[in-house]
Amino acid sequence: MIIMGLSFLVSWSSYAQQLPLYDQYMLNPYIINPAIAGHDGFTTLDLTVRTQWIGVPNAPNNQIFSAQTRLLKNKFKIKRGKGKSVMKPGRSGRVGLGGYVFNDNNGSVSRTGVHFSYAYHLWIGRSQLSFGLGVTAYQFQIKHLEFQEDEPLVEQGIYEPVFVPDADFGVFYKAVYPNSYYAGVSVKNVLQSYLKLGNRALEEFRLLRHYYIMGGYKFEFYGFDIEPSFLVKMSSQLTPQLDVNVKAFFMKNYWVGLSYRTNKTVVALFGVSVKRIYFGYAFDYEFNSIMKHSYGSHEFSISVKLGNTSRRFPWLERY
Repeated sequence: MIIMGLSFLVSWSSYAQQLPLYDQYMLNPYIINPAIAGHDGFTTLDLTVRTQWIGVPNAPNNQIFSAQTRLLKNKFKIKRGKGKSVMKPGRSGRVGLGGYVFNDNNGSVSRTGVHFSYAYHLWIGRSQLSFGLGVTAYQFQIKHLEFQEDEPLVEQGIYEPVFVPDADFGVFYKAVYPNSYYAGVSVKNVLQSYLKLGNRALEEFRLLRHYYIMGGYKFEFYGFDIEPSFLVKMSSQLTPQLDVNVKAFFMKNYWVGLSYRTNKTVVALFGVSVKRIYFGYAFDYEFNSIMKHSYGSHEFSISVKLGNTSRRFPWLERY
């Protein structure tokens, strides 16, 4: 039934996914919190591909490509007659911009769209406080050929592609000296858009607000860099889900990690970096009834960071 096809829109507690679930958000937290856009001064490109529940027909699969950057401060010359020139200050280095395109498939439901965000970064001592605002627009579609034409919602035309706008907001804090730790809060689906604007008959199929609380701390332990972190996810129905993670970095270019998610999921994380290119892989296994039919889930990611230390210094030195 089409109601079952829409179950991910009305039930967070069963973890039917209104928003996609990623394992490697630690590698690209921008896709969770718009305030992170440009926070480190690099221009970052990231591609993540996820295939969930291998072996289950029509299981969720997601692809997302993101880009983010910092509008850094610089100075340039302006010539003013007879060869004279003056120095004019450029951007202040406080603004970050980002965006991503995504494609999510979940059974009979597909969601394809774009997201743009604006972030503003402030230095407080040797820490940075960031605020971000994002807007999202996507096409929502149900594969109506799988349903009977006399279904009530099919008769109302819900099987046709639907344009859905929404917004998100985030705050992010990062301390860089003497210890490295971070914390962030973000809200997605702020507007709680209806699937079909103006049709009150579909009010029950509106999107839910989703809340994210994240934090982490990085320290050195016997020559290894250890980073424990957590992520709390919940919707406006107030059903929380907790991820507890730990990653270990060694030889400067490799990392391994382990996550536990409170829906009885264990995630193994692996990664390697080559210069400014980062490769990540995650495998998760759920210890519940779904695993009678599945071999687990796979997620691959690749990130590229552009820019060098000298480019980052203008905003790091806060002038």
